[in-house]
Amino acid sequence: MQRILPALIAVAAGCLFAGCGAVAQPAGPPPTHTPNSLGADWRLQQVEVRQCARQHRCVPLAKVIEQINARSPGRQLDAGLEYRGDKPTYRVRWMTRNGRRVDYLIDAATGAILSGG
Repeated sequence: MQRILPALIAVAAGCLFAGCGAVAQPAGPPPTHTPNSLGADWRLQQVEVRQCARQHRCVPLAKVIEQINARSPGRQLDAGLEYRGDKPTYRVRWMTRNGRRVDYLIDAATGAILSGG
């Protein structure tokens, strides 16, 4: 399971660039599901992240991963989207090359790293 989830997230990130056939929905208030970005509703989040990026409300997650890797080389453990108020925020769990785990919070609208590292 630990190896499957990062692969699924990588596929989802690839979908942000290539498009995977998800139907765009009108912009509106943030979804009402729980804000746990790394919880059981990760499939809903994948669709939500794609829609957010297509509507240019969010920076693609793949670009965020590149930015984190440039700052602190390593690998992504997990990633998800959550909301702080009405602002979309990526939470990325990262493993540095020296084995340290870092949780990054990124403003999904701008790509700015809010905390971590």
